[in-house]
Amino acid sequence: MRKGMSDDNGPDIGKYTLKAEKHNAKDLPEIEDKYKQAFLDVGYDPEGSERSGSFLQVDHSVLCSKVMQEGVEIMSTTDALEKYSWLSDYWWHAVAPDKDVYTQQVDRKQTHGYFLRTLPGVKTTYPLQSCLFTGQEGLSQNVHNIIIAEEGSELHIITGCSVAEKVQSALHLGVSEFYVKKNAKITFTMIHNWAPEVEVRPRSGIIVEENGVFIGNYVCLNPVKDLQMYPVTYCKKNARATSQSIIYASKDSKIDIGSKMVLQGENSRAQIISRTVATDHADVTARGILSGSAPNVKAHLECIGLMLSDNARIYSVPELEATVKDAELSHEAAVGRISEEEIAYLTARGLSEEEAAGAIVRGFLNVDIEGLPAALGAQVRQMIRMSAEALD
Repeated sequence: MRKGMSDDNGPDIGKYTLKAEKHNAKDLPEIEDKYKQAFLDVGYDPEGSERSGSFLQVDHSVLCSKVMQEGVEIMSTTDALEKYSWLSDYWWHAVAPDKDVYTQQVDRKQTHGYFLRTLPGVKTTYPLQSCLFTGQEGLSQNVHNIIIAEEGSELHIITGCSVAEKVQSALHLGVSEFYVKKNAKITFTMIHNWAPEVEVRPRSGIIVEENGVFIGNYVCLNPVKDLQMYPVTYCKKNARATSQSIIYASKDSKIDIGSKMVLQGENSRAQIISRTVATDHADVTARGILSGSAPNVKAHLECIGLMLSDNARIYSVPELEATVKDAELSHEAAVGRISEEEIAYLTARGLSEEEAAGAIVRGFLNVDIEGLPAALGAQVRQMIRMSAEALD
């Protein structure tokens, strides 16, 4: 494994159950009403307002799989495998099933996941939305997702992962494979809202074909016991890829987050941008790796961290790897604290020190998240502003 990655003390898979209460479609109205705010907090609107389609999985049950636009497909991956024999060509192609113990567990004991697809030339009017929700204490949710944007199509997705308020401990294993075909585009925004004792292991692979575009946004603003994710993007000729992450790590959160861009095709471009705030006793490893192996590739990595506690830790790990003479790879990494000059400036204008600190943190996290419709972008920015309210 790369430096900064270790699962020696990772989740004990065996302590979580795979026995889940069975839900069905008749339970949907009651569940949507019960967990409406939790869904909204991760960008899932039960009413489906301004969405091209919806997918909702609660525990191990798929409760909603609804399409609102022609040329879009949404269903459980279990159902998709039965419907399409060709899907086996994509299954475990961008992520290896034997990558680690977590992918092996998903391979052996999968509990659904979503299949999202746009047909050739189709452009989604509004984003598709999905939510993977855990409502049962001590449950393991093992999902495998497949996302395909066929040639010349555009697919916008907002997906949320969360747990019920009563859930203190759970395990989420999520394998996601993305396929961006020639001249296609995927914008994928993932919002995580966990509980302090939840353990999380996403595993993602993205293949971007010629002239394709992939924009991945990740937001995590609430405590989590142990989260490790390391999406790897493979860029073919003239492909473009962007990874942005916004992390507010608090309490005893242990977060190991990174992204790797592999520029395999001529003239491909990539960037990785991360913003991390660490407070309380949080421990964050923020990694980024750029690898260039084709002519005229360019990529930039930016990892910036803000420390708010003497008991927290941020470990920034930028890596560049070039195997051709004309690759242009660059990085910027910094970890610091709120400056006294900034605090003094704001307090001189009537803010208390706590209000000033909160304003600075919100400004630091307020990265312009690419590819979102205006209304959805405003919703995500509101979540970011709320994350620093504890400082006010």
